[in-house]
Amino acid sequence: MSETTPLPIDAEKVERKAEGSLRSAATVSTAEKAKSKTPSISLRYEQLNTWYGDFHALHDINMLVPERQVMALIGPSGCGKSTLLRWTNRMNDTVPDARAEGTLRMDELDVLAKSTDVVDLRRRVGMVFQKPNPFPKSIYDNVAFGPRLHLKIARRELDELVEWSLRKAAVWDEVKDRLNKPALSLSGGQQQRLCIARAIATGPEVLLMDEPCSALDPASTARVEDLIFELKQQYTIMIVTHNMQQASRVSDETAFFFQGRVVESGPTPEIFTRPQKQETEDYVTGKFG
Repeated sequence: MSETTPLPIDAEKVERKAEGSLRSAATVSTAEKAKSKTPSISLRYEQLNTWYGDFHALHDINMLVPERQVMALIGPSGCGKSTLLRWTNRMNDTVPDARAEGTLRMDELDVLAKSTDVVDLRRRVGMVFQKPNPFPKSIYDNVAFGPRLHLKIARRELDELVEWSLRKAAVWDEVKDRLNKPALSLSGGQQQRLCIARAIATGPEVLLMDEPCSALDPASTARVEDLIFELKQQYTIMIVTHNMQQASRVSDETAFFFQGRVVESGPTPEIFTRPQKQETEDYVTGKFG
């Protein structure tokens, strides 16, 4: 793409065409889900146990994550929150001696099955990490990388999809005139929103966010939180956070983890104001953590 040629600026047209491209590439239809009046379940964990060698990291995890809602995972460091995310998109496949037993399903897909196409799984389950990790490429190429790999679309459609993704991630207006500049030249907050744009560019159904604001300043954190509110209209989001105020602000459901177990989970207002377990109350009120 020429540095002097801007991407299209008709936002409505871009959004319609980009969303059409993503719909045509999607592997799971939502038609049947729309017929049901009950909330659909995006992710289902049943008796999930995981190990790193001899260390039993997660114990008997039973949890449902509703579709197009935000599930916050809270708890002390080392209690298994990030481990759960890493099994949800099979990142732990690369960890020596890591293994899992039990059930982890996304719709009809058995995530843990050996036959599961892990590359396609990671297209459907995007991940945003604790620290921004843009590729050492241009801003444009960071977002275009996934679609080039997974989606068969023309160059014009790719341009539109890049713009759509950057708009969705609330960073387009800040980068539209320098798409060919290195992504690493952006500020930390801009880099994190770029990573979110990169994650949604392949049309995922689920976004996993592992402490996405921990390295950001308050202003950048507020922008990411606002973005989460918008993104949940299209995506199921799981977010790990140690910020109790953030969990209460952005999430619909909350699960409290302690020593590799889910102590309690449920609607966020209930977890923070009417917890059923003393350990949960002690944690959310700051008595330990």
